[in-house]
Amino acid sequence: MSPVTVQVPAKVNLQLAVGAVRPDGFHELVSVFHAVSLFDEVTVAPADALTVTLDGEGAGEVPLDRDNLAARAVELLADRLGQSPNVHIHIRKGIPVAGGMAGGSADAAATLLACDTMWRGNTPREMLRRLGAELGSDVPFSDLGGTAIGTGRGERLAAVASVARFHWVFALADGGLSTPAVYRECDRLRDEAGDDIPAPAPREELIAALRAGDAPALGAAMTNDLQAAAISLRPSLRDTLLAGTAAGAVGALVSGSGPTCAFLAADEDAAKSVARSLEASGTCRTTRVAYGPVSGARVLPRLWNSESGAV
Repeated sequence: MSPVTVQVPAKVNLQLAVGAVRPDGFHELVSVFHAVSLFDEVTVAPADALTVTLDGEGAGEVPLDRDNLAARAVELLADRLGQSPNVHIHIRKGIPVAGGMAGGSADAAATLLACDTMWRGNTPREMLRRLGAELGSDVPFSDLGGTAIGTGRGERLAAVASVARFHWVFALADGGLSTPAVYRECDRLRDEAGDDIPAPAPREELIAALRAGDAPALGAAMTNDLQAAAISLRPSLRDTLLAGTAAGAVGALVSGSGPTCAFLAADEDAAKSVARSLEASGTCRTTRVAYGPVSGARVLPRLWNSESGAV
């Protein structure tokens, strides 16, 4: 069996509507996912034991044991296919770690596809997504990519057609935010306010803006019900959002559970200008410029040369 490498994108939630807590302890969600051009690459190869290695920014913050979602993905698929889980997983990070952009979920989705390819499991992609949903709510979208509406815990997906490329700036913060902690804070703030919690639903104006390729309309329609909780736990995020808006972004929100902040720009040049202004503002650690939508997890072609074969 030869090594297999899969490239997988980050995501931003254009809308994250958080409903009430369900009997199973999860929140009912509607999430409009959007895959962007920040990528991890996951390579799997046969080994004597299940091991994980990693390089890239934030590598020291990622677990390399069975707590890593990629390792759990290997065990899940191996059990289904009757394979040994003894593989070496190498993750090259390009997605911010603990940044609310689903980097761990992306690695799990990539690992499922890479192992299935290496083991020649021929598992349908829809089945890989169902397996991914057992690992985490964002894993199925990391496999699908593009733009999609997620319902339930976010794992049930319906693709949304979009005719345009949208340009993004992501402002990265120091340290991460715990997703469970942000959800708990969201619940606490709602209880404190005594707010009624409506059933989550996609915003019609957001879907219309996506289909029309209208960046200003999309920026105006973006929402995140976890944003107030993320700012409550990390008040400095408010300054970051204000700085990006002042720099000319047509839309701004905390990405998922944070602490990364996402800024939609009118075009590519505007995105570069917003990034420069954000870095000069001192309200973030650094920035990344990207575009979307992009494809989900995909197997990268192997490189060959005539003398030594595959490399």
